[in-house]
Amino acid sequence: MADEQQKTGLRGLFVTFDGIDGSGKSTAIKKVARELVKRGYDVLLTREPTDSWLGDAVNRAIREQADPFVIAFAFMADRALHVNRIVKWLEEGKIVLCDRYVDSTYAYQAAHMEGFMEKPIEWLKAMHEPFALCPDITLLFDISPEDALARVQGREELIMFEKVEFLSKVGQNYLLLLEDNPVMARIDASKSITAVASDCLKKILERIQDNPE
Repeated sequence: MADEQQKTGLRGLFVTFDGIDGSGKSTAIKKVARELVKRGYDVLLTREPTDSWLGDAVNRAIREQADPFVIAFAFMADRALHVNRIVKWLEEGKIVLCDRYVDSTYAYQAAHMEGFMEKPIEWLKAMHEPFALCPDITLLFDISPEDALARVQGREELIMFEKVEFLSKVGQNYLLLLEDNPVMARIDASKSITAVASDCLKKILERIQDNPE
């Protein structure tokens, strides 16, 4: 299948990994990428915020605890640039694995905007509609905030979003998105990282086999 995909120049596959901080997605995505490469697939690993100057602006806005709308618009600007790159990679037939994408903004920024506006998820989706690219599959890493935070306690500095109460709201938003997104699949992130990566790989390979292109 991998050789056939690359030789015919078919459109690649866009896979996003999402979940709360400490869910293990950043570790799992690297394991999955290595396994796909071993199987002969052309894999491109990327992330959000990106490594561009816009991604730097996102990280600075978070560090400085900027207004929730400032952070949301910074993410959108970074993503608009990123989407252009992703489209190019997909046209080259690559399997693009992305660590965080639009669902992170929907879940996190909607929680951050609580009290500032009504129905923030709907507003954020409407803002993304003109430019956002729909993933072929989104892997949602589901884990309790307590377990997730226990994994990141060794970090030198926790960011503003890494609090149990806040992550609980984010987790609830993710579950709401799961109910309404046919390409989102739940991954039990409480398992060992080896088991989690295996579950992710299985979902991706199933999607490759189902890909009509």
